This record gives sequence, structure tokens and C-alpha cells, in this order.
Amino acid sequence: MNRPANKPDHSLPENGPGENQKGQQKWIKPITLLAVVITAVLLFWRFGEFVELDYLATKESQLQDFRQQSPLLVYGIALGVYVLVTGLSLPGAAALSLLYAWYFGFIPGVILISFASTLGATIAFLTSRFLLRDTVQSKFGDRLTSFNEHLKQQGAFYLFTLRLIPLVPFFVINLVMGLTPIRITTFWWVSQIGMLPGTCVYVYAGSRVPTLQTLADEGAGAVFTPSQLIQITIAFAMLGLFPVAAKRLLSLRNRSQAEKT
Repeated sequence: MNRPANKPDHSLPENGPGENQKGQQKWIKPITLLAVVITAVLLFWRFGEFVELDYLATKESQLQDFRQQSPLLVYGIALGVYVLVTGLSLPGAAALSLLYAWYFGFIPGVILISFASTLGATIAFLTSRFLLRDTVQSKFGDRLTSFNEHLKQQGAFYLFTLRLIPLVPFFVINLVMGLTPIRITTFWWVSQIGMLPGTCVYVYAGSRVPTLQTLADEGAGAVFTPSQLIQITIAFAMLGLFPVAAKRLLSLRNRSQAEKT
């Protein structure tokens, strides 16, 4: 039957406002991810050389003068650079740690790097959670259900263990943890404490270097021999395994007491 000419048509179009809005929101995360990647690549390509030790060694005297003239500005710039490098998962965090240790000394270097690295790691964690978590959970949600439940209970313990073992790159930990249900506050304080031993080692190494040119030429070898580096790596590995062993022993002890009762 034909609709009368004077009767308005209230039927909705095939693609209503809600569907159009969902379609637009669907592209927000991919576009944001692409923008983050492009920004990271451009920053590394444009300014990467300015955080390289070889380049900074040629500006050693200027850097020292700048720190004496504007100490607060220097600390602010140093904090921002470190947060940017770690937040965007750019290479060079280890070199920056050695550089800051030489530049600021042991105690100021530890404080600056500890908080800057944790802030940058949290930014990378949140970026991964916002851009990638929903996609991963939608595709592998059924397989990750038990894993997510277990991680809710033991997430802090696993993160702390990974932070103590330098064999796992920290930027990988930041991105992977963003895909898990671990709380932001838990990620922050566990990272702050777990990364502190490694930060102290790096800062101690850098603070012992007499000149920046020596650090650029020899790297960590300027303060540590190869055998000492191996010993440090083994020590950190054992330190990372200690919580696992302690947890296992406590579990066995509780089980044995339960059997006796």
C-alpha cells in the first residue's frame, strides 16, 4: 500500500546516528596508535643523535656550564627527556641513565631516574592498555580468562620478579602489563621499588666515570670489567628468583602444616 503523500516518514535511515558514532569510534584507537608510532619514529630520527653519548661528549663543557647556570631548568629538561624516551619506548634509556649519573651524581641521579623511569613506564603501560588491550581481550578473551584471574591475585608478585631480572627489557614489560588487568597504582609502586636496584647499579657506574668522553668510548666497561658485568647479571638473576623461591617454600610449609592438622 502506498503511503499518503501528506504523512511524514518517521522511519530511521539504515545507518542511524548511533551506528555512525560507533563507526567513528572504531577508528580512534588505530589512528591514535599510528600517531604514537609516527611521533616516536620522527622524534628518534630528528633528535636521536642529541641523546647519544658520542655527540654529548663533544658538548661536555657546555653541559657543565648550563647545569651551574640554570640547575632547576636542567633538572626539568632531564626529567622530561627521560619520561619521553621511556614513555614512547624509544631506545637509549640505559645510555641516559649513565649520562645522568655522570652529570648529576649518585644520589640526585638515583632520585631523578627512579621517578622519571617509573612515570615513563606508567605512560607506556597506559598507552598499551588504551590502544591494544580491548583488541587482545576480544580475540583471546576465552583463553585468557584463567590467566587474568590468576594475575589479579598474583600480578604484583610477577611484576616485581620481572623488574628485578634485567634479562627482560623493561619496555616489553610495560607494554605487556598494559594488556593485563593489573591496577595502575599497583603497577606504579611495584615498578618504583622493583627497578630501584638496577637504577642504583647504573647510576653508580655512571657516577664513577671521570669524563663523558670516557663513558662514550668505553661504555659500562669504563667502570666494570667483563667479569664484573657477568657477576652483576648473575646477582640480579638470583635476586629475581629469590621471591619465586621464597613463595615456593612458604607454599610447601603451609601445605605441610595443613597436612599435620
